[in-house]
Amino acid sequence: MDKKQRTVLAVAFIAIVAFVGLWNVDLSEGYLMISELSSNSDKYVGHEVNTMGMIKNGTLDVTTGSTSFSLQDLEEPSYELDVKYTGSLPANLVEGQSVSISGKMISKDMVEAHQIVMSCPSKYSE
Repeated sequence: MDKKQRTVLAVAFIAIVAFVGLWNVDLSEGYLMISELSSNSDKYVGHEVNTMGMIKNGTLDVTTGSTSFSLQDLEEPSYELDVKYTGSLPANLVEGQSVSISGKMISKDMVEAHQIVMSCPSKYSE
């Protein structure tokens, strides 16, 4: 092989490695506030979304098949989003706790979550 063929082969190899390395990397725009999802629901219904909020007291319902709760906006508690989740629950899932969810927005006020991540408890308290 001459130098030009080796260079083309090396560039192709690097491109393939980069493509495979980025295969499952989430390049989405990050977390949206519940108020933004509610205000622009037509834009997000049917799409994957990432959001965070606090589990509203009195709404956590854990059954054998699924878990559901209302998620309140951290900055504007009047905005809520219903969440349905069928995966295995984090051990410390409780009402009043902040969580991050990823899932598909199926209606203007409902998300079918496929991932729930609990926020770390603050080591600083008043």
